Amino acid sequence: MSRYGLLVAGFHYPDIAADEFDEWYDTEHIPERMGVPGFLNAQRWVATDGSRTALATYDLANLDVLKHPAYTVRKGDGRTPWSRRIARKTTLILRLAAEQVLPGEAVSPEGAGGLLMFATNVAPEAEADFNAWYDQEHIPLLAQVPGVLSARRFRTREGSPAYVALYHLQSPAVAASPQWQAALETPWTARIGPHLKDSLHWVFARYEARRA
Repeated sequence: MSRYGLLVAGFHYPDIAADEFDEWYDTEHIPERMGVPGFLNAQRWVATDGSRTALATYDLANLDVLKHPAYTVRKGDGRTPWSRRIARKTTLILRLAAEQVLPGEAVSPEGAGGLLMFATNVAPEAEADFNAWYDQEHIPLLAQVPGVLSARRFRTREGSPAYVALYHLQSPAVAASPQWQAALETPWTARIGPHLKDSLHWVFARYEARRA
């Protein structure tokens, strides 16, 4: 059975007006993506620290969706003039496509106010222990923290780092709660930590479209 896929794109955009960046995303870019068969949803997120950093996540029926002509035609020279102009004024800081490992076929919940993304590489000699820890302890513990709406993990197939976890939260503050911190403080977590490298730990708030 084919597992669900994930597409993640992160942008830094200090050199473009936020209004134009948001209008492009909302009125052109996301509608283009959602017109591709197999794109299940699209969600946008913004940095909680006020920096001009944005993230978009897309759940996919499977990773073969990214081979569909309706998607590939809009890459490279197939981009619209507006998309090419946006690309010149922004920095793509992350793009990865991943296959959902746990639970396998779950989509992003609606109504989340925050998102925590953790992505990492792991030393080869610790990879088996890392995967067992994630599946048997880490995801189950964090999924039980009050305010966690969804906890999923993925194996990257395009891009890096190699492993990604997404946690949809009622609000970004959930990731700083005592219950969240307690779930991180286990002997198994301490054993895994030294084997992780190139890690990304980002907390975002849900993007809210500006009202006219």
